[in-house]
Amino acid sequence: MSIKKNQLLTFTDKGIYCKQGDFYIDPWRGVDKAIITHAHSDHARWGSKSYLSHKLSEPILRLRLGRDINLQTIDYNETLFLNGVKISLHPAGHIIGSAQVRVEYEGEVWVASGDYKIEYDGVSEAFEPVKCNVFITESTFGLPVYRWQSQKDIIHDINNWWWKNKNAGKQSILTGYSLGKAQRILENIEESIGNIYLHGAIDAVQNAFIDFGIPLKKFTRWTSDMPKDKAKNALIVAPPSAAGSPWLKKFEPYSLGICSGWMQIKGNQRRRNADAGFILSDHADWNGLIAAVKATEAQKVFVTHGYTSIFSRFLNEVGIESDEVKTEYGGENEEIEVEKIVSEIKPE
Repeated sequence: MSIKKNQLLTFTDKGIYCKQGDFYIDPWRGVDKAIITHAHSDHARWGSKSYLSHKLSEPILRLRLGRDINLQTIDYNETLFLNGVKISLHPAGHIIGSAQVRVEYEGEVWVASGDYKIEYDGVSEAFEPVKCNVFITESTFGLPVYRWQSQKDIIHDINNWWWKNKNAGKQSILTGYSLGKAQRILENIEESIGNIYLHGAIDAVQNAFIDFGIPLKKFTRWTSDMPKDKAKNALIVAPPSAAGSPWLKKFEPYSLGICSGWMQIKGNQRRRNADAGFILSDHADWNGLIAAVKATEAQKVFVTHGYTSIFSRFLNEVGIESDEVKTEYGGENEEIEVEKIVSEIKPE
């Protein structure tokens, strides 16, 4: 792909760069000025001199990058100017505080979406389409096979799974990302079924939000000195890294459930040695990606991280000019290597 010299945003070895404003969006190297779409570690990295983000990203950015980082925050739809470039943040619906970055200069508008999902989850601000000339989109689940059920249906399935485990005398271990997925689960799960405990990593993020003033539910952290019988029939919410670890032995007998968009593909549940797989993702599915792109009315689309070649080719085939771009963003690919499953997928 050739990049024109007068493009408002260009793709460099440090990240997405705006020459006119002299700032980067989600840089993967340390820079002078970084605008951060959200606090996941592949988009928010240590080492920049100053950061700008949505105000609700602050507690996690300071938790992960350091309390003393030089951080400026703004609200959604609030505008500021950097060297004459107009900048505003708009809801991405991905996680709490996630934002799309709108950049405008001399009548040209570009939007860098970061990661996003279309379905409102009741926790993060709902995705807001932003009209633009050029749209930069992810494609983590950019294949036709990825089509999500509603969150309501998935939570219903999780509740039923927990009930069945309780009746069978088993503890329920449910894994999901500590930032994003865990908050969705905890805000929507049926608490009357039994006690709920949090792995330390989940608890740290949950409390960072609560201490910041975000009204999330408070749960008990599971600690090593707690007697085993307190976990009887309970739901324990843990990060994906806990699956298969010695930490789980204290909860035997247990059933392991995994929340991930990758559970859409047969075989992933078996590979992860899980008893149940729940297709819950913080990213847009195939239809969501298409709807988001069309809603922007962009004349040009750049496709980053995920199935870039497939989604970009589809957009070109339906008359939307598109190119793929290589970045260092990971999305949910951190948990399962894509190359192990792509051979099983047959796009429609």
